[in-house]
Amino acid sequence: MSVALDYMRRARCAGPLAARIAGAIFGGYALGALASVAALALPVSAPQGVITGMLASFIFYAGAVIWVFLARSARRAWAGLLLVALPLALAAWWASSSVASATSAVSYVAAGGAHK
Repeated sequence: MSVALDYMRRARCAGPLAARIAGAIFGGYALGALASVAALALPVSAPQGVITGMLASFIFYAGAVIWVFLARSARRAWAGLLLVALPLALAAWWASSSVASATSAVSYVAAGGAHK
């Protein structure tokens, strides 16, 4: 009977730990990817935006890993990751749509569409 209780206690402790590890790996990766794309929304040249995004992705990934294990519970850790991911996702969406429209405008002009 005590062996079964011991396994139940271990399982109860392993669940939140597994959620934190998953949050650190996958949530950190998601934040890093969103930060790297969101940096393209900055008012800098495209190469500078790419370098800034690469550097920011490392900072966001490391910050996510630290935050996940610093939070009081796994639920708060995931809530914090989502709270940071929402504005980054909006900035990434805006940057990707503005880059897409700028690219299509450049290709339109390059194809001679502006002279017609």
